[in-house]
Order: sequence, then C-alpha cells, then structure tokens
Amino acid sequence: MKKVNELLWPEILTSLREKGFVRIDNFLSKEDCIQLISLYPKQELYRTIIDMQRYRFGKGEYKYFNYPLPLPIQQLREQFYNPLHALANQWLSLLGLESMYPENHSGFISLCKMRKQNRPTPLILHYQTGGFNTLHQDLYGEIYFPFQVVLVLSQHGIDYEGGELVMTEQLPRAQSKANVIIPNQGDAIILTTNFRPVKGTRGYYKSSMKHGVSEVKSGERYAFGIIFHDAI
Repeated sequence: MKKVNELLWPEILTSLREKGFVRIDNFLSKEDCIQLISLYPKQELYRTIIDMQRYRFGKGEYKYFNYPLPLPIQQLREQFYNPLHALANQWLSLLGLESMYPENHSGFISLCKMRKQNRPTPLILHYQTGGFNTLHQDLYGEIYFPFQVVLVLSQHGIDYEGGELVMTEQLPRAQSKANVIIPNQGDAIILTTNFRPVKGTRGYYKSSMKHGVSEVKSGERYAFGIIFHDAI
C-alpha cells in the first residue's frame, strides 16, 4: 500500500477541482486487495448488510462495517481526510458558504455525532454476473463530506468483465456529462460525493455529480468504499 501523505497531492487536488474525480494507480498491492476481500465473509465486522436488488439500488450486495473499524480502514479514513479537508472548505468558500470541515477526521466525526449521525459508513461491495449499481450519491444525513474514495479490489479482464465505474455531472441548461473509468486492481478513485463548484458568468454554481457501476458481464467484482461522514 502506498503512503497517503506521499501521493502527488497537488496533481490530485487539481484533478478534483477540474473534473470532480481523480484516479490513483496502484494504490493497493495485490496482496492488500486479497486481504481486504478476505474480510467479506466475516459477518461479525458488519452492522448492516444490504441486498441492492431489494431496495432497487441495483443488483449485488454491500456491507457496512461497524465500529470499531478494522485498523487499516480507520487509518485510511483519517489519512485521506487530512489533505482533502482544505479543498472541501475552499469549495464552500467559492459558493459563499461558511467553512465547516475541521483539520482532522475525529473533529469531523464529532460534528456528525451532534446531528445524530453515529453509524459508520465504510463498506465493501460485491457484484456477480449481472450485478450493477444505479447512479446515486452517498448522503446519509445533514452532515456530509464532499469527497469519498473507492478502492477497486478485483482485476478487470481477469476477475470480471464489464463493471465500469460511471460518473455523471449535471451541466447547467444541458444534458448530463458521463465519465467512464475502467480501473485496475488496487487503483483508488477519489470522487465527489454531491457537487463541485464550477465558475459561470455570475460566479460559482453547484454542479451535481452522481456515480454508479455498469453491469458486470461475467465474473465477480469487489470494491471498497471509504465514506468520511457517518449515517443517522
């Protein structure tokens, strides 16, 4: 696993500003991915298991981890938050909103608790042939962080076919723009949870973004999601 503080953060932040997402190649090793996948059947780690088809979220299954989070997951949540919080506050400032994101993740979780958002949201997802995830935003209450991280644990073209990561952006007075990524095993994608600020003729406006996963044509696809805010 690469060290979060040694990533090329100037380039990462520029991509987030310009596109609302960024791909970090080979963040996890193959061994890291196998270790995370091995957590999937350990039911004692999870607070909730979601059958996506039951709720019309798509087709597949995901599991929310319970507190205390496994140490590597807790550390990644904290380490990714630190370099992202300044950009999160900058986005609020551009939109004329008051800064609200503390310097460290524990301070942010305290804000979540004040709004009765006490349930952890890091999750692991599993898709089989025919599985997919509808376009959505991971919002679980009044408080949310504008970025999240997806870690891809399976290798496209070997473990599965299809299953591309799809992101859409609602452009003003226009149709939505789609971006499609085919990540490799171990890649990390930082993406916008809700919106990003885009400059228009009258200042900055909110450009709404969603993400999902296209249909898995064959095989199995595992992914891991690091969401920074907690849920009601």
